[in-house]
Amino acid sequence: MFQVSNERFEELAAEAVASLPESLSSRMDNVAIIVEDEAPGKNLFGLYEGIPLTRRGFSSYNAVMPDRITLYQTTICRVCASEDDVRAQVRKTVIHEIAHHFGISDPRLDELGWA
Repeated sequence: MFQVSNERFEELAAEAVASLPESLSSRMDNVAIIVEDEAPGKNLFGLYEGIPLTRRGFSSYNAVMPDRITLYQTTICRVCASEDDVRAQVRKTVIHEIAHHFGISDPRLDELGWA
């Protein structure tokens, strides 16, 4: 297990989002990325909660709370041996969860190597 401070972990998450192509990041809409220690009772690196862009209707999607992408710092760090490992796992997790925001399923992410 390699530990990083909460501040450093948040910086790595911000780096991951900043590394996305502009053509992708500019299409993200009403989504917040937060960091927590662990998912209660589950072994998750991240979790997307919300309404994917592919299921939002013009008149049916208004006045709603932002979608949430939660990154689980302790769970991610538990499988890492260095800061570079943490950076890589955070990036993979961010991309995976943002893919859900765009309506891409877990089976499709598995096919693409992002599961």
